[in-house]
Amino acid sequence: MIDFSIPLSGLNQAESSVNQIASKVATVGFPQGDGVDLSSEAVSLIQAKNNFAANTKVIQTEDEMTKNLLNILA
Repeated sequence: MIDFSIPLSGLNQAESSVNQIASKVATVGFPQGDGVDLSSEAVSLIQAKNNFAANTKVIQTEDEMTKNLLNILA
């Protein structure tokens, strides 16, 4: 059958990235915070979002392929 481990690990990495970025941004109380560059963190957050969306699409495609295969074999 289809191996979902690769896109699932990608989802876990994207989730981890989002959590790390959110933690950094949450600790910044004021713009002159602890050296956190909000613009680079925003870019990282967008990249993590795109990675998450891409891995989700891979899982959806694999699921559709499995359904189609089962329909053909049935």
